[in-house]
Amino acid sequence: MSKDYYQILGVERKATSVEIKKSYRKLARKYHPDLNPGDKSSEAKFKEIQEAYAVLGDAAKKAQYDQFGAVGDAPPGAGGGFRSPRGAGFDGFNFSDSGTSSFQDFFDNLFGGAAAGGRGGEPMPAPDARGEDLIYTMKIGFEDAVRGLQTRIKLTRLAPCESCGGTGEGGDHRPRPCPACGGTGRAPMQRGVMRFSSACPACEGRGTLRGDACGACRGQGLVPKTELINIRIPGGVDSGSKVRVADKGNAAPNGGPPGDLYITIDVAPHAVFKREGANIFAKVPITVPEATLGAKIDVPTLDGSSTIRIPPGTKSGQKFRLREKGAPLQGGRTRGDEFVEVSIVPPPFADQRVRDLMKELEKISGENPRTAREGG
Repeated sequence: MSKDYYQILGVERKATSVEIKKSYRKLARKYHPDLNPGDKSSEAKFKEIQEAYAVLGDAAKKAQYDQFGAVGDAPPGAGGGFRSPRGAGFDGFNFSDSGTSSFQDFFDNLFGGAAAGGRGGEPMPAPDARGEDLIYTMKIGFEDAVRGLQTRIKLTRLAPCESCGGTGEGGDHRPRPCPACGGTGRAPMQRGVMRFSSACPACEGRGTLRGDACGACRGQGLVPKTELINIRIPGGVDSGSKVRVADKGNAAPNGGPPGDLYITIDVAPHAVFKREGANIFAKVPITVPEATLGAKIDVPTLDGSSTIRIPPGTKSGQKFRLREKGAPLQGGRTRGDEFVEVSIVPPPFADQRVRDLMKELEKISGENPRTAREGG
């Protein structure tokens, strides 16, 4: 046994189909590439989980795996339904003395095509495989990102075809045995001197052909559907945040549960505030007298105006902290802080009286801040 599918899915060999399905869904969501962008190890784990469930989630494949330790034609000497090496299932193979014959080709066809039961080595969807997840980018205002938002969006996604009920079949035709493989789901193949059986390309290994294709969905079972969806954006999201809306992705092509919708948030800039995490930053101008003598001034916050005290001798660039006036932290129970940075604005120089007073002030103070800095 090259891989222990039970260990991959984290279940015991005596696990029921319900337990196997439950573990598969949990692991598939955890390692889904959309939730782990750029993580190659998660992507590899996700593929391994899919491979394991494609076998253990199928009763026939699971029984064969439990008996032989692999999926495909049973090996020579095995009991049960094994076909003779010279029978219809496997006509033998030879390798040249040069060693150039491709055993890998044989292995790929046997376990890539036959084991997977689909085209080109791709596994057929499990009966309850989920539909595809969708990603939707949504631009919202700065204050909506802080406070939260309830809105509706127009979304086009794949839904079960109403004409055929999602089966993809038209009329009253029922599935019939595949004439190409006689209903076995297997077809003989040959590559060079090697001959073996693989998944029937006509029925993709199912052994049956569907009835006439539904004209509305062209046999796909799914059709695009545009609808308005109610969504709630929680307070505290920021650009790059993802909000999950369960079961609003594409429907599954085989009647399984639908995928999820993931809304990627893009927050518009604000004219006054900037944000770093849960903290809010704002710049407020003050006059020379306010900075020199001290004052109480009103400053903007997300909750309206708030009063802060400017102490005498305040310098440009000095910051004042307003506790819990920022954005909500995760969970929404507490908030970050707001930091107000003041900048001193000089008086209007066009007024002659102002210029005279500044000259008088210069004489009185007699201080050169650059000289004081150099001396310090």
